[in-house]
Amino acid sequence: MRVGIPKEIKNHEYRVGLTPDSAFDVIKHGHEVVVETQAGCGIDFDDDDYRRVGATIVDSAAEVFAQSDMIVKVKEPQLPEIALLESRHILFTYLHLAADKPQTEGLMASGATCIAYETVTSPNRSLPLLKPMSEVAGRMSIQAGAHYLEKEQGGRGILLGGVPGVAPAKVVIIGGGVAGLNAAQMAVGLRADVTIYDISNDRLAELDTHFGNKIKTAYASQAAIAEAVRTAHLVIGAVLVPGAAAPKLVTRDMLRTMKRGSVVVDIAIDQGGCLETSRATTHDDPVYEEEGVIHYCVANMPGAVARTSTFALNNATLPYVIQLANKGAAQAMADNEHLAAGLNVSDGKIRIEAVAEALDLPMG
Repeated sequence: MRVGIPKEIKNHEYRVGLTPDSAFDVIKHGHEVVVETQAGCGIDFDDDDYRRVGATIVDSAAEVFAQSDMIVKVKEPQLPEIALLESRHILFTYLHLAADKPQTEGLMASGATCIAYETVTSPNRSLPLLKPMSEVAGRMSIQAGAHYLEKEQGGRGILLGGVPGVAPAKVVIIGGGVAGLNAAQMAVGLRADVTIYDISNDRLAELDTHFGNKIKTAYASQAAIAEAVRTAHLVIGAVLVPGAAAPKLVTRDMLRTMKRGSVVVDIAIDQGGCLETSRATTHDDPVYEEEGVIHYCVANMPGAVARTSTFALNNATLPYVIQLANKGAAQAMADNEHLAAGLNVSDGKIRIEAVAEALDLPMG
């Protein structure tokens, strides 16, 4: 099979679908790898690094798509990329369709087989291809929040960990999954006052055991979230419903109760965001203010630490890339039900219920 690696074109996106080492592993299995020139240059992989492992370098994304059977990316395809997709293609990347009807309709029109990293499952019901980027985004959310709490950035002028004699900032994390756990680890390390909210009592018990007395946990009722938001200096939205749009757990009315210069970081923005006031931003223009509160809603947060993120993502995705290349999409998914859970669109039809419901489109 010919595996194509286009250069990412989303704003400030420097990650790459396969590193040279990953490309070498694919080639070792008897496949060809076609890479768009400078696809890895943002993280210091030049074209010669790919040539040395046996990959072919081409001059444009159009050539990658034309010469390849499977396209391996990082971010969801942009409109110029969707236009290059054909029914013969396998697309393997993050899609986050539940918050993006135009992309969904474009993928349906292409007829391609579109497998989303974020809905591939594992035997323990986790999301192994979403996990590494959730870890990165969770950790980055605290860095970003701490930065924008600084007065010079328009924030309230609060040091996250305080100092002796001055209380630390109150950090509220809504969602105790992978992103929430990693956000908490960073916030605890900076000595913030951390509370995690979740609707799973079992998960809250796990977090309590993991952190001991370093954090507080609370059930995420609407009233509890409203009170938490009112007193928080930094709110991290880390809610995930696999494949579906994120629920709007923080309303505008709740936001109005926050202190001026407080900060919210919505990690769930790829799925539409879990704040009523959230809208996607870019690394070029990462924040905006609503109701006196700074919003950081960058839709590709891990792209800011592209080298770390690319290695972490490749570690997780490479075995699935090889399965797809070795067997083709149909056989690979027939043999691996967890990979099959990643199928979002094929033959012009939506194949995942959560996306069909979120977009009010028929499911195939």
